[in-house]
Amino acid sequence: MKKVTKEVLLKWYEDMLFWRKFEDKLAQVYIQQKVRGFLHLYNGQEAILAGALHAMELGKDKMITAYRNHVQPIGMGVDPKRVMAELYGKATGTSQGLGGSMHIFSKEFNFYGGHGIVGGQIPLGAGIAFGDKYHDRDAVTLTFFGDGAARQGSLHETFNLAMLWNLPVVFCVENNGYAMGTSVARTANHTDIWKLGLGYEMPCGPVDAMDPEKVAEAMHEAIERARSGGGPTFLELKTYRYRGHSMSDAQKYRTKDEVAEYQKIDPITQVKQRLLDQEGVTEADIKKIDKRVKERVAECEKFAEESPYPEKSLMYDAVYEQEDYPFLPSKL
Repeated sequence: MKKVTKEVLLKWYEDMLFWRKFEDKLAQVYIQQKVRGFLHLYNGQEAILAGALHAMELGKDKMITAYRNHVQPIGMGVDPKRVMAELYGKATGTSQGLGGSMHIFSKEFNFYGGHGIVGGQIPLGAGIAFGDKYHDRDAVTLTFFGDGAARQGSLHETFNLAMLWNLPVVFCVENNGYAMGTSVARTANHTDIWKLGLGYEMPCGPVDAMDPEKVAEAMHEAIERARSGGGPTFLELKTYRYRGHSMSDAQKYRTKDEVAEYQKIDPITQVKQRLLDQEGVTEADIKKIDKRVKERVAECEKFAEESPYPEKSLMYDAVYEQEDYPFLPSKL
Protein backbone atom coordinates (compact mmCIF):
# COMPACT_ATOMS: atom_id res chain seq x y z
CA MET A 1 0.00 0.00 0.00
CA LYS A 2 1.11 3.56 -0.65
CA LYS A 3 2.72 4.89 2.53
CA VAL A 4 0.62 7.12 4.80
CA THR A 5 2.88 10.16 5.00
CA LYS A 6 2.41 13.58 6.55
CA GLU A 7 1.26 14.82 3.13
CA VAL A 8 -1.35 12.06 2.93
CA LEU A 9 -2.64 12.90 6.42
CA LEU A 10 -2.85 16.60 5.52
CA LYS A 11 -4.81 15.71 2.38
CA TRP A 12 -7.12 13.42 4.34
CA TYR A 13 -7.79 16.15 6.89
CA GLU A 14 -8.52 18.81 4.27
CA ASP A 15 -10.59 16.50 2.06
CA MET A 16 -12.70 15.09 4.90
CA LEU A 17 -13.23 18.54 6.40
CA PHE A 18 -14.28 19.90 3.02
CA TRP A 19 -16.73 17.05 2.48
CA ARG A 20 -18.18 17.62 5.95
CA LYS A 21 -18.53 21.39 5.53
CA PHE A 22 -19.85 20.99 1.98
CA GLU A 23 -22.69 18.87 3.31
CA ASP A 24 -23.24 21.12 6.33
CA LYS A 25 -23.87 23.90 3.81
CA LEU A 26 -26.28 21.65 1.92
CA ALA A 27 -28.20 21.03 5.15
CA GLN A 28 -28.39 24.78 5.71
CA VAL A 29 -29.70 25.61 2.22
CA TYR A 30 -32.07 22.64 2.37
CA ILE A 31 -33.81 24.24 5.33
CA GLN A 32 -34.02 27.41 3.22
CA GLN A 33 -35.68 25.26 0.48
CA LYS A 34 -32.96 26.02 -2.04
CA VAL A 35 -32.31 22.28 -2.28
CA ARG A 36 -35.47 20.19 -2.58
CA GLY A 37 -36.56 16.58 -2.44
CA PHE A 38 -34.58 14.11 -0.32
CA LEU A 39 -31.16 14.87 1.16
CA HIS A 40 -29.06 12.06 2.64
CA LEU A 41 -25.84 13.25 4.28
CA TYR A 42 -22.56 11.40 4.86
CA ASN A 43 -21.42 13.17 8.06
CA GLY A 44 -19.28 10.81 10.13
CA GLN A 45 -18.52 8.35 7.34
CA GLU A 46 -15.80 10.35 5.56
CA ALA A 47 -12.95 8.01 6.54
CA ILE A 48 -14.40 5.38 4.21
CA LEU A 49 -14.01 7.55 1.14
CA ALA A 50 -10.61 8.91 2.19
CA GLY A 51 -9.23 5.41 2.73
CA ALA A 52 -10.78 4.00 -0.44
CA LEU A 53 -9.36 6.74 -2.64
CA HIS A 54 -5.88 6.14 -1.20
CA ALA A 55 -6.07 2.48 -2.27
CA MET A 56 -7.67 3.02 -5.69
CA GLU A 57 -6.06 3.80 -9.03
CA LEU A 58 -8.02 6.90 -10.00
CA GLY A 59 -8.67 7.13 -13.71
CA LYS A 60 -8.88 3.34 -13.94
CA ASP A 61 -10.92 1.98 -11.02
CA LYS A 62 -14.63 2.67 -10.64
CA MET A 63 -17.12 3.41 -7.90
CA ILE A 64 -20.87 2.99 -7.51
CA THR A 65 -23.01 3.67 -4.44
CA ALA A 66 -26.52 4.40 -3.19
CA TYR A 67 -28.16 7.80 -2.71
CA ARG A 68 -25.80 9.08 0.03
CA ASN A 69 -23.60 10.15 -2.84
CA HIS A 70 -22.53 13.81 -2.76
CA VAL A 71 -18.92 13.61 -1.60
CA GLN A 72 -17.81 10.45 -3.46
CA PRO A 73 -17.81 12.08 -6.93
CA ILE A 74 -15.90 15.05 -5.49
CA GLY A 75 -13.26 12.63 -4.23
CA MET A 76 -13.14 10.96 -7.65
CA GLY A 77 -12.41 14.30 -9.33
CA VAL A 78 -15.75 15.93 -10.13
CA ASP A 79 -15.82 19.73 -9.63
CA PRO A 80 -17.67 20.28 -6.30
CA LYS A 81 -19.26 23.43 -7.71
CA ARG A 82 -21.05 21.27 -10.30
CA VAL A 83 -22.17 18.83 -7.59
CA MET A 84 -23.69 21.62 -5.53
CA ALA A 85 -25.32 23.10 -8.63
CA GLU A 86 -26.89 19.71 -9.34
CA LEU A 87 -28.45 19.66 -5.90
CA TYR A 88 -29.82 23.14 -6.57
CA GLY A 89 -31.35 21.79 -9.78
CA LYS A 90 -29.28 24.16 -11.92
CA ALA A 91 -28.23 23.79 -15.55
CA THR A 92 -24.54 23.81 -14.57
CA GLY A 93 -24.97 20.66 -12.47
CA THR A 94 -23.49 17.26 -13.22
CA SER A 95 -26.72 16.20 -14.97
CA GLN A 96 -27.95 19.68 -15.92
CA GLY A 97 -30.15 19.70 -12.85
CA LEU A 98 -32.13 16.60 -13.84
CA GLY A 99 -30.56 14.16 -11.37
CA GLY A 100 -30.59 16.04 -8.10
CA SER A 101 -29.32 14.83 -4.73
CA MET A 102 -29.78 11.09 -5.19
CA HIS A 103 -28.39 10.70 -8.70
CA ILE A 104 -24.96 12.31 -9.03
CA PHE A 105 -23.11 10.67 -11.92
CA SER A 106 -19.87 11.16 -13.86
CA LYS A 107 -18.75 8.82 -16.61
CA GLU A 108 -15.66 11.03 -17.07
CA PHE A 109 -14.45 10.31 -13.54
CA ASN A 110 -15.70 6.69 -13.30
CA PHE A 111 -18.41 7.47 -10.76
CA TYR A 112 -21.54 5.51 -11.68
CA GLY A 113 -24.10 6.90 -9.22
CA GLY A 114 -26.16 7.65 -7.11
CA HIS A 115 -29.04 5.04 -7.02
CA GLY A 116 -32.37 5.49 -5.26
CA ILE A 117 -33.49 1.84 -5.29
CA VAL A 118 -32.20 0.18 -2.11
CA GLY A 119 -29.62 -2.41 -3.14
CA GLY A 120 -30.18 -1.69 -6.84
CA GLN A 121 -26.53 -0.72 -7.32
CA ILE A 122 -25.17 -4.05 -6.02
CA PRO A 123 -25.79 -6.06 -9.24
CA LEU A 124 -24.88 -2.98 -11.29
CA GLY A 125 -21.47 -2.83 -9.62
CA ALA A 126 -20.89 -6.47 -10.47
CA GLY A 127 -22.01 -5.75 -14.03
CA ILE A 128 -19.45 -2.97 -14.39
CA ALA A 129 -16.78 -5.36 -13.11
CA PHE A 130 -17.97 -8.00 -15.58
CA GLY A 131 -17.53 -5.50 -18.41
CA ASP A 132 -14.02 -4.66 -17.26
CA LYS A 133 -13.05 -8.33 -17.07
CA TYR A 134 -14.62 -9.09 -20.47
CA HIS A 135 -12.71 -6.23 -22.12
CA ASP A 136 -9.52 -6.89 -20.11
CA ARG A 137 -9.34 -3.33 -18.71
CA ASP A 138 -7.40 -4.17 -15.52
CA ALA A 139 -9.90 -2.13 -13.46
CA VAL A 140 -11.62 -2.81 -10.14
CA THR A 141 -15.11 -1.65 -9.14
CA LEU A 142 -15.90 -0.60 -5.58
CA THR A 143 -19.58 -1.24 -4.88
CA PHE A 144 -20.94 0.54 -1.78
CA PHE A 145 -24.28 -0.03 -0.06
CA GLY A 146 -25.83 0.39 3.38
CA ASP A 147 -26.60 -2.16 6.06
CA GLY A 148 -30.29 -2.11 5.08
CA ALA A 149 -29.45 -3.03 1.49
CA ALA A 150 -27.48 -6.04 2.76
CA ARG A 151 -30.86 -7.68 3.44
CA GLN A 152 -31.92 -7.48 -0.20
CA GLY A 153 -32.14 -10.66 -2.26
CA SER A 154 -30.17 -8.97 -5.03
CA LEU A 155 -27.08 -9.11 -2.81
CA HIS A 156 -27.18 -12.91 -2.66
CA GLU A 157 -27.80 -13.29 -6.39
CA THR A 158 -24.91 -10.93 -7.09
CA PHE A 159 -22.51 -12.59 -4.64
CA ASN A 160 -23.22 -15.95 -6.24
CA LEU A 161 -22.46 -14.80 -9.79
CA ALA A 162 -19.53 -12.59 -8.76
CA MET A 163 -17.82 -15.60 -7.23
CA LEU A 164 -18.83 -17.92 -10.06
CA TRP A 165 -17.37 -15.51 -12.64
CA ASN A 166 -14.47 -14.37 -10.43
CA LEU A 167 -15.24 -10.69 -11.00
CA PRO A 168 -12.87 -7.81 -10.08
CA VAL A 169 -15.24 -6.18 -7.58
CA VAL A 170 -15.06 -5.14 -3.93
CA PHE A 171 -18.41 -5.16 -2.11
CA CYS A 172 -18.49 -2.63 0.73
CA VAL A 173 -21.34 -2.43 3.23
CA GLU A 174 -21.26 0.89 5.10
CA ASN A 175 -22.71 -0.29 8.39
CA ASN A 176 -23.67 2.89 10.26
CA GLY A 177 -25.82 0.96 12.70
CA TYR A 178 -29.22 1.88 11.31
CA ALA A 179 -31.15 1.01 8.16
CA MET A 180 -33.09 4.27 7.99
CA GLY A 181 -34.33 4.17 11.60
CA THR A 182 -34.09 0.45 12.25
CA SER A 183 -31.07 -0.84 14.13
CA VAL A 184 -29.02 -3.66 12.63
CA ALA A 185 -29.94 -5.86 15.61
CA ARG A 186 -33.61 -5.71 14.60
CA THR A 187 -33.13 -6.65 10.95
CA ALA A 188 -31.64 -10.14 11.35
CA ASN A 189 -30.63 -12.70 13.96
CA HIS A 190 -26.97 -11.84 13.40
CA THR A 191 -25.15 -8.50 13.51
CA ASP A 192 -21.86 -9.43 11.81
CA ILE A 193 -22.92 -8.56 8.27
CA TRP A 194 -19.52 -9.48 6.81
CA LYS A 195 -20.24 -13.15 7.57
CA LEU A 196 -22.74 -13.21 4.68
CA GLY A 197 -19.69 -13.60 2.46
CA LEU A 198 -18.80 -16.92 4.10
CA GLY A 199 -21.74 -18.66 2.45
CA TYR A 200 -20.16 -17.95 -0.94
CA GLU A 201 -16.56 -18.65 0.18
CA MET A 202 -15.86 -14.98 -0.53
CA PRO A 203 -12.97 -13.34 1.38
CA CYS A 204 -14.65 -11.08 3.92
CA GLY A 205 -14.19 -9.28 7.20
CA PRO A 206 -14.94 -6.24 9.40
CA VAL A 207 -13.09 -2.90 9.20
CA ASP A 208 -12.84 -0.02 11.67
CA ALA A 209 -14.19 2.59 9.27
CA MET A 210 -13.72 5.56 11.59
CA ASP A 211 -9.98 5.39 10.76
CA PRO A 212 -9.03 6.16 7.12
CA GLU A 213 -5.73 4.27 7.40
CA LYS A 214 -7.45 1.06 8.46
CA VAL A 215 -9.92 1.48 5.61
CA ALA A 216 -7.04 2.05 3.17
CA GLU A 217 -5.27 -1.12 4.34
CA ALA A 218 -8.36 -3.29 3.94
CA MET A 219 -9.25 -1.70 0.58
CA HIS A 220 -5.71 -2.12 -0.72
CA GLU A 221 -5.72 -5.84 0.02
CA ALA A 222 -9.16 -6.31 -1.54
CA ILE A 223 -8.39 -4.22 -4.63
CA GLU A 224 -5.09 -5.98 -5.26
CA ARG A 225 -6.81 -9.36 -4.91
CA ALA A 226 -9.41 -8.33 -7.48
CA ARG A 227 -6.86 -6.80 -9.87
CA SER A 228 -4.65 -9.88 -9.80
CA GLY A 229 -7.52 -12.20 -10.69
CA GLY A 230 -8.35 -13.32 -7.16
CA GLY A 231 -12.01 -12.31 -7.41
CA PRO A 232 -14.38 -10.42 -5.09
CA THR A 233 -14.07 -9.36 -1.46
CA PHE A 234 -16.81 -8.33 0.96
CA LEU A 235 -15.90 -5.70 3.58
CA GLU A 236 -18.11 -4.58 6.45
CA LEU A 237 -17.09 -0.96 7.07
CA LYS A 238 -18.18 -0.21 10.61
CA THR A 239 -18.97 3.49 10.74
CA TYR A 240 -21.51 5.96 12.12
CA ARG A 241 -23.53 8.86 10.71
CA TYR A 242 -24.16 11.87 12.92
CA ARG A 243 -27.18 13.14 11.04
CA GLY A 244 -30.39 11.23 10.44
CA HIS A 245 -31.11 8.97 7.50
CA SER A 246 -32.25 12.05 5.62
CA MET A 247 -33.07 15.64 6.51
CA SER A 248 -36.65 14.59 7.30
CA ASP A 249 -35.50 12.08 9.94
CA ALA A 250 -36.46 13.04 13.52
CA GLN A 251 -33.92 10.49 14.87
CA LYS A 252 -36.16 9.28 17.70
CA TYR A 253 -34.57 5.83 17.52
CA ARG A 254 -31.28 6.91 19.14
CA THR A 255 -30.09 9.15 21.96
CA LYS A 256 -27.93 12.27 21.82
CA ASP A 257 -25.51 10.51 24.17
CA GLU A 258 -25.00 7.74 21.62
CA VAL A 259 -24.15 10.26 18.90
CA ALA A 260 -21.81 12.10 21.27
CA GLU A 261 -19.91 8.90 22.04
CA TYR A 262 -19.18 8.31 18.37
CA GLN A 263 -18.19 11.93 17.87
CA LYS A 264 -15.31 11.23 20.25
CA ILE A 265 -13.79 9.04 17.54
CA ASP A 266 -14.69 11.34 14.65
CA PRO A 267 -12.37 10.53 11.70
CA ILE A 268 -11.59 14.20 11.08
CA THR A 269 -10.66 14.78 14.71
CA GLN A 270 -8.53 11.62 14.77
CA VAL A 271 -6.47 12.71 11.76
CA LYS A 272 -6.17 16.26 13.06
CA GLN A 273 -4.86 15.03 16.41
CA ARG A 274 -2.36 12.75 14.73
CA LEU A 275 -1.05 15.69 12.67
CA LEU A 276 -0.68 17.82 15.79
CA ASP A 277 0.82 15.12 18.01
CA GLN A 278 3.04 13.19 15.59
CA GLU A 279 3.69 15.17 12.42
CA GLY A 280 4.79 18.58 13.68
CA VAL A 281 1.73 20.39 12.34
CA THR A 282 0.75 23.50 14.29
CA GLU A 283 -2.63 24.96 15.18
CA ALA A 284 -1.78 27.83 12.82
CA ASP A 285 -1.36 25.31 9.97
CA ILE A 286 -4.73 23.77 10.81
CA LYS A 287 -6.39 27.19 10.80
CA LYS A 288 -5.04 27.86 7.30
CA ILE A 289 -6.61 24.63 6.07
CA ASP A 290 -9.88 25.44 7.83
CA LYS A 291 -9.93 28.87 6.17
CA ARG A 292 -9.22 27.39 2.75
CA VAL A 293 -12.04 24.87 3.19
CA LYS A 294 -14.48 27.59 4.23
CA GLU A 295 -13.60 29.63 1.15
CA ARG A 296 -14.04 26.63 -1.17
CA VAL A 297 -17.49 25.89 0.24
CA ALA A 298 -18.46 29.54 -0.21
CA GLU A 299 -17.32 29.36 -3.86
CA CYS A 300 -19.51 26.31 -4.44
CA GLU A 301 -22.53 28.02 -2.88
CA LYS A 302 -21.97 31.19 -4.95
CA PHE A 303 -21.65 29.17 -8.15
CA ALA A 304 -24.86 27.24 -7.45
CA GLU A 305 -26.79 30.35 -6.42
CA GLU A 306 -25.78 32.30 -9.53
CA SER A 307 -26.21 29.46 -12.05
CA PRO A 308 -29.37 29.46 -14.20
CA TYR A 309 -32.11 26.88 -14.02
CA PRO A 310 -32.38 24.66 -17.10
CA GLU A 311 -34.81 25.60 -19.83
CA LYS A 312 -38.12 23.74 -19.70
CA SER A 313 -37.38 22.30 -23.14
CA LEU A 314 -34.62 20.19 -21.56
CA MET A 315 -37.20 17.70 -20.26
CA TYR A 316 -38.04 16.92 -23.88
CA ASP A 317 -34.46 17.09 -25.13
CA ALA A 318 -33.34 14.44 -22.65
CA VAL A 319 -35.72 11.67 -23.80
CA TYR A 320 -34.46 8.93 -26.08
CA GLU A 321 -34.74 9.43 -29.84
CA GLN A 322 -36.95 7.18 -31.92
CA GLU A 323 -36.48 7.12 -35.70
CA ASP A 324 -40.16 6.63 -36.58
CA TYR A 325 -41.30 9.31 -34.10
CA PRO A 326 -39.76 12.55 -35.37
CA PHE A 327 -41.82 15.00 -33.34
CA LEU A 328 -39.53 15.16 -30.28
CA PRO A 329 -35.98 14.48 -31.45
CA SER A 330 -33.37 14.19 -28.74
CA LYS A 331 -30.93 17.10 -28.75
CA LEU A 332 -28.43 15.70 -26.27
